[in-house]
Amino acid sequence: MKEIRVVESVLKANDVIARDNRTRLNDAGVLAINLMSAPGSGKTALLEKTLPALAPDYASAVLVGDLQTTRDAERVRHLAKSVTQINTGRGCHLDAAQVETGLSGLELNELSFVFIENVGNMVCPAAYDLGEHLRVILLSTPEGDDKAAKYPTLFQIADAVLLTKIDLYDRLDYKVERVRDDLSRINTRAPLIELSAATGVGMDIWLRWLRTEREARRFRPETQLGD
Repeated sequence: MKEIRVVESVLKANDVIARDNRTRLNDAGVLAINLMSAPGSGKTALLEKTLPALAPDYASAVLVGDLQTTRDAERVRHLAKSVTQINTGRGCHLDAAQVETGLSGLELNELSFVFIENVGNMVCPAAYDLGEHLRVILLSTPEGDDKAAKYPTLFQIADAVLLTKIDLYDRLDYKVERVRDDLSRINTRAPLIELSAATGVGMDIWLRWLRTEREARRFRPETQLGD
């Protein structure tokens, strides 16, 4: 029982900071998107195409989470108003305290979006509220069409699911209907958006979803995830 209490106390402490992060973002009128997935699913490639497409109307910042290196941050540093690297060392996910530190270096009043590129992992990040407003899960075709069923905890919390690298459908004999069927039992709330950052197919749908969420949201104290 002692170990269970310790875990609960850690999560409760994280949630307190996450609420403060969300309040801070709400007060500045910034929409925060937490991007989660396995390594190599295309989070950085997605941002490379998303940031310049939003730039004419919306200023964005990116918090990049990785165990080591600044390589992903370097790829997007010229595309966003601000990019902050968060190295977790051995940590398999970002937590609210790390995001709090990242937010402290941003001029939030000058931003419309903050994208949080979480550490590549399909398990750990699902348990941690970072103070984001929306959670977007990426699933790439090379990972196989069974991952939603194998990692339901991650997909249950999604506000949107992006099926990436769809230009590889034919080469991999990918069964997208299997993904849709699994999601119909796991999460019927989140739209499934099929796209390829390489070819641009589906990017218009993703960008429209982002703009709609940004314009429709009424920022208020303690906006809850998915509200």
